Amino acid sequence: MPTPRVLLVDDSPGFLESAAHFLSAENWLQVVGSGLSGRAALEQADALRPDLVLMDWAMPEMDGLEATRHLKARLDPPRVILITLHASPEYQAAAEEAGADGFLAKAEFGTGLLPLIRGLFPASSD
Repeated sequence: MPTPRVLLVDDSPGFLESAAHFLSAENWLQVVGSGLSGRAALEQADALRPDLVLMDWAMPEMDGLEATRHLKARLDPPRVILITLHASPEYQAAAEEAGADGFLAKAEFGTGLLPLIRGLFPASSD
């Protein structure tokens, strides 16, 4: 399988920079772009055709949950991992209902993200 192409979406430029730096250490992943809102996620997904969108839940213009619903309604949608400060069962259930392929608390980003991505793209991380 080719290297998974990742789109990062969060309304915090600092978080986007940190996430891109973190993922750049993984030679089996390629960060192809970023956006600051759910609306930007949809535009960037059209332009970049990522395999994975790592998306914050709470953002201006359109939140990550709504953007996930839009992405998942498309033909051949990317996988989506929703990330949030609020790691509650209710948030996780809402993410699953929206079609997200994964859900992660920002507090678990450093330890939980790569295993989650490997589960979605097992052939790529070998």
